[in-house]
Amino acid sequence: MASSCHNAPQIQEMSGCDEEKPVIELEATITPQCGELQEPNHGVVQKNFSLISLAGIGVAVGNVWPALGGSLLTSIYNGGAPGVIYEFIAASLCYFTVAAVIAELSSALPSSSGVHLWATVTSGPRHGKVVGYFAGWWNCLAWIFAVASVTCIASNLCVQTFAFWHPSFIAKKWHTFVCYIILSWLSCVIVCFGNSMIPRLNIVGLVVIVVGAITTIVVCIAMVNTEGRSSASSHDVWGAWEADIGYPNGFVFTIGMLNGAFAMGTPDAAVHLAEEIPRPSINVPKAIATQYILGFVSALAYLITMLYCITDYEALYKAELPIAEVYSQATGHSAIATTALLALILAPTLLCTLGLYVTCGRTLWTLARVGATPFPNVLGRISPTQHMPVTATFVTTVLVSLLGLIYLANSTAFNGFVASFILFSSASYIAALLPYLWTRSRSSFEPGEFYMTGYLGYVVNIWACGYLITWFVVYCFPYALPTNAENMNYSSLIWGTFTIAVGALWYFGVRKTYVLPMSLSHDEA
Repeated sequence: MASSCHNAPQIQEMSGCDEEKPVIELEATITPQCGELQEPNHGVVQKNFSLISLAGIGVAVGNVWPALGGSLLTSIYNGGAPGVIYEFIAASLCYFTVAAVIAELSSALPSSSGVHLWATVTSGPRHGKVVGYFAGWWNCLAWIFAVASVTCIASNLCVQTFAFWHPSFIAKKWHTFVCYIILSWLSCVIVCFGNSMIPRLNIVGLVVIVVGAITTIVVCIAMVNTEGRSSASSHDVWGAWEADIGYPNGFVFTIGMLNGAFAMGTPDAAVHLAEEIPRPSINVPKAIATQYILGFVSALAYLITMLYCITDYEALYKAELPIAEVYSQATGHSAIATTALLALILAPTLLCTLGLYVTCGRTLWTLARVGATPFPNVLGRISPTQHMPVTATFVTTVLVSLLGLIYLANSTAFNGFVASFILFSSASYIAALLPYLWTRSRSSFEPGEFYMTGYLGYVVNIWACGYLITWFVVYCFPYALPTNAENMNYSSLIWGTFTIAVGALWYFGVRKTYVLPMSLSHDEA
């Protein structure tokens, strides 16, 4: 199909770039009759996605209530049951503002590059090139670590569910690692060679997330008060604050918002498919809104239900798989009901893994197509048969597999890498949102279909930037006091090391060949 599209990318000199070299204009050439975006020298991607399938990948990648269920015990340590609820609400409200500004930018400048493009444009011709470069790499690294984290969670769920039915089975780290590798490469194969069915799988993921939440809530409510058993009291759920991690209560609440941030902190999931959906300036903001509304409502209802079901915290603290113990208490220790509920949390987590590989491969591809990576002609290439970035997706799978080896060798080091996801993603958002706030009233681009006018836009943008900058610092603190080598927070060290490495790549490698990222034309957006 590429041969039937004859329009060539426009070339234009741009300020702030090497004056001797023409660079690609911030607008990709669209051939409407082909229904495809034409990437210079790298092949084409097809518009396979609809609004519902795009919303599906946002909801599936967000995977909010299963993620919170899997980390429920960690959340409980930060204030007990009330801390879980109030910290999640606070983090969600903050991320709603981040998502709103990202929806604005995705409407005005629709592109699979996402924050990479936005940071370039909003930072201006003088600084945009380097700021956009760092924003793109921070975002790409965040998604790589997110893939590793969710793949490990899904693998552990598989192993522990098996152990739940086989009490004599002793789960070892290598069991999780084997599942991790199988799941990683199975996901890679499905994403690379089943590109045409990915939109349908995203719709399945949307249905599974919603139906799974409703079913889990209804079953637990129906069974928790049967056979003479009773649920937790409202005081226990809403008022019994309890924290013993060494920090004052106010800071416990602040640092406890990290759990909600991990669950809600993927507002750009749908953005990276902007070039694969019709009318992205309208549909991408709608997909982001769907992701956040469904994610927040389902997760809040799920959390409240689960906290009413917990009546024996000592058993919960001792459990190998805490969420299985919660389900067991809710169902009167019914092994069949508990397993069924575990399947409802495992299924969306597996679909989330698929969605993450879709997104992660595209973030690396968008960096490579502008020369921001080593071997850009290889990593930036679209497969002529699969019409998606097969090589970039394959390379991200290799990197995720290497992180799995780190998990096998040292789980503390692995946890440090995946925990740094929130720092990398926050840094990438700050790089785009902060200069956008500074230039909001005099931006060099036209607002899109979704735009917050007047004071509302400023308030939301200021809140988003203030939250991201403040909590970027907060999330560098140790998880508990006193600190030792096992519970130390290594996120800031990892973020700093990779940032230096990316800077070295810029200075010694790509700064002379790197060109500006592209946005869809207004006609196609």
